[in-house]
Amino acid sequence: MKETDCNVADVVIAGPILRRVSRRRIGLWLVTTHQTPLTLALFGPNDEAFAQIDTTAYRTAFRVGEHAIIQMLDIDLADAGAPELALDTPIGYDLLIGGEQASLAAAEPGLCYPGERIPRFILRQRLAHVLHGSCRRPHHPSGDGMRAADDWLAERRADPAVWPDLMLLTGDQIYADDVATPMLRAIHAAIERYGLLAETLEGATVPDSAALYASADTYGRRDALLPQERANRALRERFFGGTEKPVFTSASSANHLITLAEVLAMYLLTWSDTPWRGLHVQRPSLDAEQRERWDSEAPVIDEFVAELRQTRRLLANVPTVMIFDDHDITDDWNLTAEWADTAYGHPFSRRIIGNALIAYTLCQAWMNAPQPFSDTLAAPMNALFDQPSAEAQDRLIDSLLDFGDWHYTLDTEPAVVVLDTRMHRWRRTVKTHRPSGLMDWEALIDMQSALTGRRSAVIVSAAPVFGVKLIENVQKIFTFFGKPLMVDAENWMAHRGAAVAMLQILSHRRTPENFTILSGDVHYSFVYDVVLRHRPEAQRIWQIVSSGVKNEFPERLLTWFDRLNRWLYAPYSPLNWFTKRRRLKVSPRRPVGRGDAGRLLNQSGMGYVGFDDEGRPADIVQIGTDGQRVRFKQTTDIET
Repeated sequence: MKETDCNVADVVIAGPILRRVSRRRIGLWLVTTHQTPLTLALFGPNDEAFAQIDTTAYRTAFRVGEHAIIQMLDIDLADAGAPELALDTPIGYDLLIGGEQASLAAAEPGLCYPGERIPRFILRQRLAHVLHGSCRRPHHPSGDGMRAADDWLAERRADPAVWPDLMLLTGDQIYADDVATPMLRAIHAAIERYGLLAETLEGATVPDSAALYASADTYGRRDALLPQERANRALRERFFGGTEKPVFTSASSANHLITLAEVLAMYLLTWSDTPWRGLHVQRPSLDAEQRERWDSEAPVIDEFVAELRQTRRLLANVPTVMIFDDHDITDDWNLTAEWADTAYGHPFSRRIIGNALIAYTLCQAWMNAPQPFSDTLAAPMNALFDQPSAEAQDRLIDSLLDFGDWHYTLDTEPAVVVLDTRMHRWRRTVKTHRPSGLMDWEALIDMQSALTGRRSAVIVSAAPVFGVKLIENVQKIFTFFGKPLMVDAENWMAHRGAAVAMLQILSHRRTPENFTILSGDVHYSFVYDVVLRHRPEAQRIWQIVSSGVKNEFPERLLTWFDRLNRWLYAPYSPLNWFTKRRRLKVSPRRPVGRGDAGRLLNQSGMGYVGFDDEGRPADIVQIGTDGQRVRFKQTTDIET
């Protein structure tokens, strides 16, 4: 590696994020300020170089601003003349920037763990150590689970045998709909610094992004940007209203991200500390209520920024794949057919959804499985960023809404099957105000095909397949009275067709013997062991939920839900026979170290699962931001 005093650290403003990796391929995501040669250097366990690859032929790049280019590197090692990556041994890498091949790792030593000079990762024949988490809300007043996971890895850095093989980010990697005012102010500063894309807006009271940023309503009053027309009332209430959710969360859309530039800037500011360096964030003119909100949010954002250096290091050293949930786009995204018809039927809300989907595609989805995106979406993406226009942006959004390959499978052992539970929903044709199924029939058939013939599998479902019965029934009551949006009524059992199909797939004789379902979304953690009744050789299922990388459930409310659920749905309770899960034996695990008998853990952090040689979870831990490492142990309790 050649060290240099050139300003390499300012060239790479986000990343590198280590994405999907196998013995024959390596994927990286980063953002640079300008187009520059990038060379990938690979190193063995003793940091001896064994390959140096010009990435030009393997790079997909989109200029999203005057000083911002998203770079996606999908490198076929055999095609590049490099050897396969070794198993069970540390592999190091570095990006050499520009014609002089300046070392990024040397310029950004924060990418490396103490005593190391390059980022390093490990590949195994079988998955053994997996991190997973969701729901990272920057202004939630807790520590960042990404930092906690980085601390956990740093403690284990001397022993590569226990490094994580994979990190699964299972939804809500950003909150596009719930943004702190100091964060929005920083977003606008970043847009100006990097010259991010401008756009025109249809169906709003402002004509374009410049007018939006200058509007008196841009901070804290974005619902006022819709014309005051009767036709827009339903949209304003559902999309911008900041729907109060007393049972779960109190969501606020007052600073909902609108433009593509805003969402792209959000990704930069939540994944990297570099854009914050020297960023001048000054409080705008606000009313008294908004000033009070600013004063409470600003210290939390400052703490979030202070931990970003560790977030960036974790993402550079652990292979990571991702999938969306609603907050990556907007709260309650596609919850009901009625919601979808309202939101997609208005040009302004369609553009907001589309902008978040464009940013998700560029910053998360593409590098999960690059080929389908390159085949289908490269042309409309290039059309927008080569010659920006409202027409090109709308055509790209149309292509994204028609795209069918958000789901993907990692051909590991056990296989990892990542579900799209947002874009291919089982829509109701009557009672369209009730929740849609999380996947339609065709998507469920594709899932079964991916599982058939495998001995074990890990399923990633943003929402738990097996949730807390009491909470699901509260959601059912609200749905009955036509108010599913008030309680985030998103669970597999809310739609009979999707629920029955999922349970049939999990019990099919040709699907795996061992299922591990990794989920998040609900802002608390729990673990269930699940088997079918009266089937001595039936599949074994583990539902593992780690939610709240930086978010939590209201503590007192969750305590009562936990207690009432154990009372009302005890093994002897007749209420169990009125649920769709009556053919199942569900054993909740107890989080070790809890002072009470609770089964639900309210703790921001990151989940960890250690798998045995049969692909079964042998160690289940919640890595808390408070420094606690809580294990879930089996109990004799049975909840039917």
